[in-house]
Amino acid sequence: MSNDEIKFVINGYTQGAIPDYQMSAFLMALCFTGIDDCRTSYMTKCMVETGDVPDLSDISGIVADKHSTGGVGDKTTLVVVPIVAACGGKVAKMSGRGLGYTGGTIDKLESIEGFNTSLGFEKFIEQVNVVGAAIVAQMQNLAPADKKIYALRDVTGTVDCLPLIASSIMSKKLASGADAIVLDVKYGSGAFMKTLKQAQQLADLMVSIGENNGKKMKALITDMSVPLGEAIGNSLEVIEAVKTLKGLGPKDLSDLCIEIAASMLELSLDISYAECVKLCENSISSGSAFNKFSDIVKAQGGNISCIDDIGLFKKADYIKKVKSPKSGEISLMNTEKVGEISCRLGAGCLELDDKIDHSAGIIIKKKTGDLVKPDDTLAILHTNNKEVLKDAEAEYLDSISIQ
Repeated sequence: MSNDEIKFVINGYTQGAIPDYQMSAFLMALCFTGIDDCRTSYMTKCMVETGDVPDLSDISGIVADKHSTGGVGDKTTLVVVPIVAACGGKVAKMSGRGLGYTGGTIDKLESIEGFNTSLGFEKFIEQVNVVGAAIVAQMQNLAPADKKIYALRDVTGTVDCLPLIASSIMSKKLASGADAIVLDVKYGSGAFMKTLKQAQQLADLMVSIGENNGKKMKALITDMSVPLGEAIGNSLEVIEAVKTLKGLGPKDLSDLCIEIAASMLELSLDISYAECVKLCENSISSGSAFNKFSDIVKAQGGNISCIDDIGLFKKADYIKKVKSPKSGEISLMNTEKVGEISCRLGAGCLELDDKIDHSAGIIIKKKTGDLVKPDDTLAILHTNNKEVLKDAEAEYLDSISIQ
């Protein structure tokens, strides 16, 4: 298939000239026969060009971005963005809302009273130049081809096709306009890619797409066989992010945030990765990363009182401890199921008309490899819906194995 033919198909389907049944055949053909990296890169470029591409040239310096392929308890953006900005980087971040059991950065930020995720474009650019970073919801007309193709993939059994996964993710990243992009590609029970090999293949292809479209790229392959950090749920994750920026966060979350932030600085400041790690660590120990987060919240209209005093976040009406039924070692966690339980508590959406409860979620006290005794607290459930607590407790116990 030539580049002209690819462009014809992508533009024709987006504009309505090519019907669903013909596009379905095209997607099926890609799944069965595959497509090489160069053509996948070009297809992604065509998807980008179906919509708006923000001009970030008025931002001084190299603009960095990061993307996670999704996971349970992944609040890295809330920590990474202020660290990078505190170290002299520029981050113009366009983020999404939650999809199923994976939380969305915008939902998390909206648990901060008054936080505005819909800045006008000029204000967005101004804030990045002045503060060093801004985090907003994705523009409505960002890669519209992807939205339409993804909806068709969902009903035609073509979701799992690697070139289509990569082009879907990268079309939105390229359309966001950043110069340098760090990808956090997850694998494990709480990730879309279940194996390390699958994650590596996806990472390699997305890096190739980015580089073929003129971007500086780096990919990290990270484990999501257990939830990241301890908190799952919107305000609970903001609280954990604040603790992490103060140097008091869980080690797995803190280490990953340093790795992502240092990688973004390496691409944008043109200094060694080791130097970038030191900069990131110093930003936390000095308090400058936390102060930068406060600056971002204040600039976007958020109530910084709850950032200074996390006890001011609204608490759920019902809080239930899940206790261990026996002694042993936690040998396995079904992380995807844990994420689904948090949604049933109110932290995310399993159906289109579900409403998010910002105070709902789970605090995990024990993970895979931890030793437990009878009545040890495994997790703490937070919800405003008392009726779901009993089933949620049983489901959580069913989601882990104690040997």
